[in-house]
Amino acid sequence: MPCIFYGGVYLGRMATRFVNVDRDTPMLLPPDLRDWVPEDDMVHFVIEAVAGMDLPSLKINRRGSGSEQYPPRMMLQLLIYCYANGIFSSRRIERATYRDVAVRFLTADTHPDHDTICTFRRENFEAVSQAFLQVLQLARSLQILKIGAVSVDGTHLKANASKDKNVRYDRAGELDQQLQRDIADLLDQADQADQREADDGQSIPQEIARRERLREKMQQARRDLEARAKSRAASEQASYEKKVRDRDECAGKCGGKKIQPPQDTPDDHEQMNLTDADSRLMRKSKREGYTQSYNGQAAVDADGSQLILSNHISTCASDANELEPAVTGIPESVGRASSVLADTGYVNTEAFERLEADGNDLYVAVSRNESHSQRRYDYRPRSVTEKPAKVVKDARLLAMQEKLKTDAGRALYAKRKQSVEPVFGIIKSVMGFRQFLLRGLEKVRGEWDLACLAYNVKRLWALKAA
Repeated sequence: MPCIFYGGVYLGRMATRFVNVDRDTPMLLPPDLRDWVPEDDMVHFVIEAVAGMDLPSLKINRRGSGSEQYPPRMMLQLLIYCYANGIFSSRRIERATYRDVAVRFLTADTHPDHDTICTFRRENFEAVSQAFLQVLQLARSLQILKIGAVSVDGTHLKANASKDKNVRYDRAGELDQQLQRDIADLLDQADQADQREADDGQSIPQEIARRERLREKMQQARRDLEARAKSRAASEQASYEKKVRDRDECAGKCGGKKIQPPQDTPDDHEQMNLTDADSRLMRKSKREGYTQSYNGQAAVDADGSQLILSNHISTCASDANELEPAVTGIPESVGRASSVLADTGYVNTEAFERLEADGNDLYVAVSRNESHSQRRYDYRPRSVTEKPAKVVKDARLLAMQEKLKTDAGRALYAKRKQSVEPVFGIIKSVMGFRQFLLRGLEKVRGEWDLACLAYNVKRLWALKAA
C-alpha cells in the first residue's frame, strides 16, 4: 500500500484502487460503433471516397440465388482499407470483420466469409482499375496532385510459388521419358496382380494416376516454353529484319558480320515454374539471391504528392523495356509529366527516341557511376576483378549524359530516389505487401493494381489531413 507524504510529513497510507473489469454484465444499450472509431481514422475517408466513385463494372451475382448479397461498394471499401493496413489474406480479412473495430464499422457489423471476399477480389479487377483513376482525379480536384516531374522505378515482389518448382526444358523431357517408363512398369505390376488375384495391387492405380498427372505437367511445361520461344522470336523478327537491311545497305563500307535470326525453339536451360508458369526467377543484384518473383513497376509524382500515377507488372527481371509503358500508362485526364526520371536500368535508346518524339523530357542515368555520382564516399570495398566501366559511344546516350551533368539536370535527377523509392518502402515495409497471393499474370496485375490503389488512398488521406 503506497505511503502519502506532504511537505515531508507522513500522512498515512492510501488504498490501491483498480478499474472494475466485469465481463459478465451485458451492456445496457446497443453500442454505436461510430463512438469506438476516432473521427480522424482513415476508414471514414475510404467510405466517402468509394461512395462518390462511378464504378459501373462492379459485379454482382445476377443469377438470383435467393440469398442477400453484400453491397459491392462495401466489399471494395473493405479490400482497400484492409490492404492499406497490411491485411491481405481473405481469411484474415474475414477475421478482421470480427476483431477490428474500424473494419467492423466499415462492414456495419456484417461478416463476409473468406470465399466471398476472395471471389469478389478475383472478379472485380476492372473496378479496381477504375477506382485507381478516380482517386487520382480526386487528388487533382483537391489540388493535391499537380503533375510535374515523374519518377519511374521497379521492385521485385515474390510470386505465390516456390523456386524449387522450376523445371528446365531439357529436364522436363528427361522426366517425361522416365515417367513413361514408370507408368509402363506399374501397368505390368497391375496385370500381374490381376493374374494372381492378390489384394496388394489396390494402390497401383493411384500411383499410375499420380505419375500421369506429373507427366502431363512436364509436357505442359515444355509446350509453354516452346510457345514462349515462338512468341519471343516473332517479337524480335522486325528488329532482325531491320538489322539485316542496315547491314546490306552498308555492304562494302563496314564489316558484313553475320546476324543470327531469332531462335524460335527454347534453350535447354530455359525454365518453367510448375506452380505459377508466368512468374520468373529474379534477383535484385549479383549480391542477392534468386527468388520466384514478378517485377512491379510504378510511375510516381516526384513533385510532392508521391502518388502512384501508373503501374504495371513485368515478367522480366530487367527494367530496360519498362520505361515506355510506365510513362504512356499515365492517364491523360490526370495530366502530363514535364520530365521523366529513371535510373540506369531503364537505358533503351529506341524507347528514348519514341518517348522524346512524343514530347517527353527524359533524365535517365546512362551508367551506374553516373547514377551514384552524388555519393561522395562509397563504403563498399573495391574489387580487384572489377570490370572497367563501359565507354559510352552512342550519340543519344552521350547527349543524355551531358544533360545530366548540368546543374539543372543534377537537381532534377536528385528527386528520383527521394520520391519513388520511399513509395516502395511504404508498400513493402509499412503495408507489408511483399508477396502476391494470386497466381497467373492477369490476376497478379489486378492484385498489384489493388495494392497501388490502397497506397494512393492511404497517401491521399495523409496529405488531406496534413
